[in-house]
Amino acid sequence: MTTITNETNQATKPKYDPKSHIAAEFINDEEIQASLAYAEENKHNYELIDSLIERAHDCKGLSHREAAVLLECDIPELNEKMYDLAKKIKQRIYGDRIVLFAPLYLSNYCINGCVYCPYHGPNKHIGRKKLTQEEIVKEVTALQDMGHKRLALESGEDPVKNPIEYILECINTIYNVKHKNGSIRRVNVNIAATTVENYRKLKDAGIGTYILFQETYNKKQYEELHPFGPKSDYAYHTEAMDRAMEGGIDDVGCGVLFGLNLYRYDFVGILMHAEHLEAAYGCGPHTISVPRICPADDIDPNAFSNAISDDIFAKIVAVLRIAVPYTGMIVSTRESQKSRERVLDLGISQISGGSRTSVGGYTEEVRPEDTTQFDVSDTRSLDEVVNWLLKGGYVPSFCTACYRAGRTGDRFMQFAKSGQIHNYCHPNALMTLKEYLEDYASPETKALGEKVIQEQLPKIEDKNRFRIASENMIKIENGIRDLRF
Repeated sequence: MTTITNETNQATKPKYDPKSHIAAEFINDEEIQASLAYAEENKHNYELIDSLIERAHDCKGLSHREAAVLLECDIPELNEKMYDLAKKIKQRIYGDRIVLFAPLYLSNYCINGCVYCPYHGPNKHIGRKKLTQEEIVKEVTALQDMGHKRLALESGEDPVKNPIEYILECINTIYNVKHKNGSIRRVNVNIAATTVENYRKLKDAGIGTYILFQETYNKKQYEELHPFGPKSDYAYHTEAMDRAMEGGIDDVGCGVLFGLNLYRYDFVGILMHAEHLEAAYGCGPHTISVPRICPADDIDPNAFSNAISDDIFAKIVAVLRIAVPYTGMIVSTRESQKSRERVLDLGISQISGGSRTSVGGYTEEVRPEDTTQFDVSDTRSLDEVVNWLLKGGYVPSFCTACYRAGRTGDRFMQFAKSGQIHNYCHPNALMTLKEYLEDYASPETKALGEKVIQEQLPKIEDKNRFRIASENMIKIENGIRDLRF
């Protein structure tokens, strides 16, 4: 950023510019504060809010300032209209599909000082562990035996213990584990901000989405929450998605940890980040995650005064769905079954299932607690989650086809915005569900799933794809796997 000085030689404040690659310009504090003030001034403006809701029916989204007004609205009638619209948009774009994945924790060695995370360097209570490649094979085998096809790799930041070479070796190991009918078809990566060169290496390794949580967009609060370590550099962390894009990764996932800072501020911040990626690279984030601060070793969420209620959480999900209709939204097992159930139809498109948040947790019969990053609120098995989704009228999906077919980044968005994505996602979801039912489901879940498939197959509008998908169901019963459009 070029520094402009006045006659008193004092640097001026950075100007808001969504196309800039400078954190202070595309996540501009003055613009956030102005947006929050505008929202406060207009939270009772019935005519404006109603017009925003009506306009958003076109699925073209809303600006961060417009979305802030909806979030601040306290008119019950209009809030109900928002929830109804969020449900309609979710159904129009994603249908009944819910994509399933699991996190895989590789190492909890970390040199950062994040005060909200039990992996922080000063924590002497937590057991430190790093998986060997042999242990990773065992973990992945256990995950495949559950039925998972998509993983999100997690690791603490320690350049000595967890260098990029270790992460790359882990990715290669995971993709090469083939157990019975199992395989991991997409590996998403949630590791610390790194260099363009390292992002190129991750791209070459065949990752799906690169995920990085901002935690909070408030620079002052961010620096207080991250007192030392590489992550303490706000600008380097905030500009990570730009470097990932430059490195060739066009599917990125953003997120904030709601409860660390005022939720309104971070809500506006994450939408500005999405707008920046759209303005600078022609494609916004592939996903937005909405975790909330929760208990963990050495961490008491009550120490964070900005924790949000279930009602606010649900409204955040709904307004995000309205504002960024084509961006996937993720909720993890941090949330309870009741909480996840409430937000599924408001906008969530991906959830984790059967998760273990400890290093090496999937090979332990008893859920280990000594190396966990956070307490899991939804402790059900993957089969129980699939069963629950089926009973709720959803289609559990293990699909990874778009990434492997090159439908990523702006190409994915072109298919999504034109509505063509339904011709791929819906039949692919049903075929991957059929795989799960044949290989891993309990008898009750299998019976439920078969009924759902028969109900959902006729919803494939393209006659040729309907025919092929129907034929593929028989092929899957006969042992053929990984059929996709």
